[in-house]
Amino acid sequence: MSEKFSLKSSHDAALAGPQTSSRRMWLKQMTATACGCGMVGSGLLNANTLLGEEPMQVPMPTTPQEALDLLYHGNERFSRGQSMAAHRDLDRVKAVARKQSPFAAFLGCADSRVPIEIVFDQGFGDLFVTRIAGNIASSENIGSLEFGAQILGSKVIYVLGHSACGAVTATMEGREVPGQISGLFQYIRPAVKVAKGDVEVAVRENVKNQAMLIAESSPVISRLVQKKELIVAGGVYDLQSGVVTPVEMSF
Repeated sequence: MSEKFSLKSSHDAALAGPQTSSRRMWLKQMTATACGCGMVGSGLLNANTLLGEEPMQVPMPTTPQEALDLLYHGNERFSRGQSMAAHRDLDRVKAVARKQSPFAAFLGCADSRVPIEIVFDQGFGDLFVTRIAGNIASSENIGSLEFGAQILGSKVIYVLGHSACGAVTATMEGREVPGQISGLFQYIRPAVKVAKGDVEVAVRENVKNQAMLIAESSPVISRLVQKKELIVAGGVYDLQSGVVTPVEMSF
C-alpha cells in the first residue's frame, strides 16, 4: 500500500510540476508586461507576491574574489535579460536603513545610460557608488572609495567606464569647452595619448589609469590590497549590449 501511495505521489508530482512551472512562467511574463505599463512600480503586480514567495535575498560574499565574481554574474544575468532584481523591495529598504554593508564600491561615469546597480543586477545596500563624468579618480572620489572600503567593508573597488564616453571623446578632440568641464581633461589625457585617436582604446586605458591611481595613491586602499582584503578592478560597459568587459590591470 505504501508503494502504491509513493507511486501515486510521484505521478501527481510529475503532473503538477509542469503546471506549476507553466503558471510560474506565465506570472513572470505578466510581471514583465506590467513593468512596461508601470504597474509594478505602483505595487499592482509582483510575481513573488502572486506566487506566494518571499522576496529574493542574495547572500553577501565573504572574500574579494567572491565579490568580484558576484558582480560579473550579475552583469551576465542583466545582459541576457535574466535579472533577478534582488534586494529591490521595501523589506530590503527597511533592512539596510540603519546600517549599510555594501560588498563593492564603484567609481563610475555620470552617464545616465549606465545605472550601476541595474547593470550588475544589485539592489539597495549592495553597492557604494561614486559617479563623475569620465570616471576620474579625483581626491574627493578616492576619499569616498576609502570610506567604502575601510569603514563600510567593501571588498572590491571597481572602476567602470563605458563605450562612446563623452568625456573621453571631448578630451581627445581638445576643443574649447564652457565652464569647468575642461577640469576633467587632465585626468583623461594620459589615456588619450596612448590611444592614438581610438576612443574605445582611450576608454579602456582611462579605466586602467584611474584604477592604478586609486590603488597606488591611497595608503588606505593600498594597505587593504596588500592584505588581500580588497581587489581594485575595472571594466568597460557596452552601451549597445549591456555587457561589461573586464580591463586587465598591470599593477
